[in-house]
Amino acid sequence: MASKGAGVSTGMNKTARTEWWESLPAGIRDEIDGYVLQDSLLMAVRAIVAVGLVPHGIGVGTAQLIAHDRYLHHGDRIAREPESPLDLESLACRAAGCEGRVVAIEAVWDGDTVHDWFVRLLALTTDPAAEAPMATVYWSTAKRYLGEHEEDASRHPVATAAERAGRALAEHLSVPFHFASPDTPDDEAPRLRP
Repeated sequence: MASKGAGVSTGMNKTARTEWWESLPAGIRDEIDGYVLQDSLLMAVRAIVAVGLVPHGIGVGTAQLIAHDRYLHHGDRIAREPESPLDLESLACRAAGCEGRVVAIEAVWDGDTVHDWFVRLLALTTDPAAEAPMATVYWSTAKRYLGEHEEDASRHPVATAAERAGRALAEHLSVPFHFASPDTPDDEAPRLRP
């Protein structure tokens, strides 16, 4: 078992993590695995820290490693959120379903503890004025869309994919495309106000 103090933030080795996991009551293991199977990493980490911090010095870093072990254990059984389609035909179909007239397509940075940085593609409408989600571009979505071998080291892949798909949709709809910060993740970049 890991002790409190130095080295806790770097985590236990795989064997120590496995031994710790197996020492947990079945109910706690089931709860944590339930979060993992729902692809709720933050809740799994929180549950691990709640039972491991005081008695074993398991902080967030080690808890993430333990949760990762559980993700590897469950593999394809995890209920993943479906990825957004980025092909023009699918995006155009979504845009056609918008309430109101689409007046622009905008790419906006966002992020969370599960996905890191990602980009939301939005259709801006009038009558009524609203934002309609077209796609969410995560790292895996970008890799799928761009292909594994397409690399642009100067830009985040989600930015490249979002800009390419968003610009194609905007051209198809004959409306402007706006991406305030394509080269640097910035969830506070200026938004388009049509």
